Amino acid sequence: MPSTKQKNLVIVESPSKAKTIEKYLGRNYHVVASLGHVRDLPKSQMGVDIEHDYEPKYISIRGKGPVIKDLKKEAKKAKRVYLAADPDREGEAIAWHVSHLLGLEDDGKNRVVFNEITKDTVKQAFKSPRSIDMNLVDAQQARRVLDRLVGYSISPILWAKVKKGLSAGRVQSIALKLVIERENDIKKFIPEEYWTIESVFKHDKDKFKANFYGLNGKKAELKDNAQVQEVLGKIDKKKDFNIDKVTKKERKRMPAAPFTTSSLQQEANKRLNFKTRKTMMIAQQLYEGINLGRKEGTVGLITYMRTDSKRISKVAEAEASKFIHEEYGEPFAIVKERKDKNQEGAQDAHEAIRPSSVFRTPASLKEILSRDQFRLYSLIWSRFVASQMTPAVFDTMTVDLSQNGVMFRANGSKIKFEGYRKVYQSTSDTSKKDNILPELNEGDSAKLQKNDPAQHFTQPPARFTEASLVKALEENGVGRPSTYAPTIDTIQRRYYVKLNGKSFEPTELGEIVDNLIQDYFPDIVNIDFTAHLEDELDEIEEGKEDWVKVVDHYYKPFAKELESAEDKIEKVQIKDEPAGMDCDICGAPMVIKMGRYGKFYACSRFPDCRNTKPIVKEIGVVCPKCKKGQVIERKSKKNRIFYGCSRYPDCDFVSWDKPIGRDCPKDGHYLVEKKVKGGRQVICPNGDYEEDIQK
Repeated sequence: MPSTKQKNLVIVESPSKAKTIEKYLGRNYHVVASLGHVRDLPKSQMGVDIEHDYEPKYISIRGKGPVIKDLKKEAKKAKRVYLAADPDREGEAIAWHVSHLLGLEDDGKNRVVFNEITKDTVKQAFKSPRSIDMNLVDAQQARRVLDRLVGYSISPILWAKVKKGLSAGRVQSIALKLVIERENDIKKFIPEEYWTIESVFKHDKDKFKANFYGLNGKKAELKDNAQVQEVLGKIDKKKDFNIDKVTKKERKRMPAAPFTTSSLQQEANKRLNFKTRKTMMIAQQLYEGINLGRKEGTVGLITYMRTDSKRISKVAEAEASKFIHEEYGEPFAIVKERKDKNQEGAQDAHEAIRPSSVFRTPASLKEILSRDQFRLYSLIWSRFVASQMTPAVFDTMTVDLSQNGVMFRANGSKIKFEGYRKVYQSTSDTSKKDNILPELNEGDSAKLQKNDPAQHFTQPPARFTEASLVKALEENGVGRPSTYAPTIDTIQRRYYVKLNGKSFEPTELGEIVDNLIQDYFPDIVNIDFTAHLEDELDEIEEGKEDWVKVVDHYYKPFAKELESAEDKIEKVQIKDEPAGMDCDICGAPMVIKMGRYGKFYACSRFPDCRNTKPIVKEIGVVCPKCKKGQVIERKSKKNRIFYGCSRYPDCDFVSWDKPIGRDCPKDGHYLVEKKVKGGRQVICPNGDYEEDIQK
């Protein structure tokens, strides 16, 4: 490292952040990186002294010796040491551990925090350094100690009773429970039949669509074909329908608030197909700094990305207002400040995620950023700018038509003023198109042109995606912005859940672990219990609670459950089931084994014979091409499910969509079930036939 004599030393977590900050602070400062945490609880033992107020036994992290040695060497030379880790509990704890290793004074004013890495913000922060906030450190310490007590107490039981390498934790156990409960709801779901009638009407030369609404002025549901025929029987095809009521309204749609960690993870998953971990990794890069070239150098492009707050600073508001006035004109800029309500239990420690300067448009950075950085920055920038713009205005029209007591309703809308939609449209906005009705008035009449009755079946609740699981954890008050990504990553790595397309399914192993925890450690998977703990951690941070008392309150009942569980839990045998066939290499019987990625066929003579085969799942449909084989579920290299013939390579039938075993009534081609926006449809890949099966 270069000489830093009489220079101020600044310690941050990452090298890219170090580069950005050193450029802003100038020649009197030298900035180095700790590369994250430098001390932690030991991996080889519990590392918590339960008898002495849960005192943690911290050690230097293995492999961090050279980093710690360099930090000490640089600190000795330095005029003054500043600790500039991230502005959250984890960052405060890193600063505290570094301070301890360097022997800095406990009450020294050496802690510097900033919510965005821009020249003015960083320079301003160094004008008012503070002492390390031990309330923040204690809140992080309480979480770390509790998670260690739970994880290192239950995991050995799981190893002994189920399988080596398993783990359990507070938040991951609840995430797993949510996935399993949703799967149980899907299994218990009983589909119900219902029908719709979409009809085409004509008024003068204009045609428009309307849907059956009800009978004799009251809304009615059609549960079977008999009810449909009864309704159609009431309609006199020779008579016109009366237009009874026309309701015209102007509706406003407000823009969404700027992103929090949770809403960013959800939207990036839906729109960009990013996993939560990838979203946070790219957001960290944008926050820590990107080199924009000779003119600006390295600049932090967004504010801190771990936040549950929707508020923004007055400076950011003023800059956004100036940009919107200049770029889009006065009608698009909001006049009064918007007040967005935070999620219940939000810490509100940092403002929402926004660009550090709204004048750095995505278009101006396209050649500099990587493709993924550009896509995520565009999402953050456009959502923030839209949040400071006027609502979108729509003209809506509802028309009620009737004849012989049969009532149809047509709904139309068209955009009158784009407002925020000029910059940003949410996933729900993009699926809605203008439906413009002709000019209709009460007392007019319309002629029925065509009826199109359709049978549907209600669908079970959807499985969790990464986006919806993050939303569920947040809504239940479980975890905090920094925990969502690692939690989802952990339950996948342990093979408690697997991804089928974008949706999570629990594995047999996940169900075994969940049942054990539900039966013997009910508090761990009690959502209210865990959510209350999150509130208490917030109170430790605010100085209202003592961390030792909070840990004690949660650990004591858990310790009793632990004592009881060790004696009562019987060993779970995940036995190798006979596969009912012989190995095609050595002739020994094949068995079904449980592996890291699920069940598979293996030779019973393993390791002498290493023959393995994937288990294929028949869907109960005969191959529509050869009419001899069965259609089976297969997986592509990217883990996407597709369907093929069991007689492959003799039959090359393949389909991404699931054949349903029925032929198209129009052309005799096979029908498939296809996922569409808003549900699923049965369609003919060869023609225009479709059935909507989603309510």
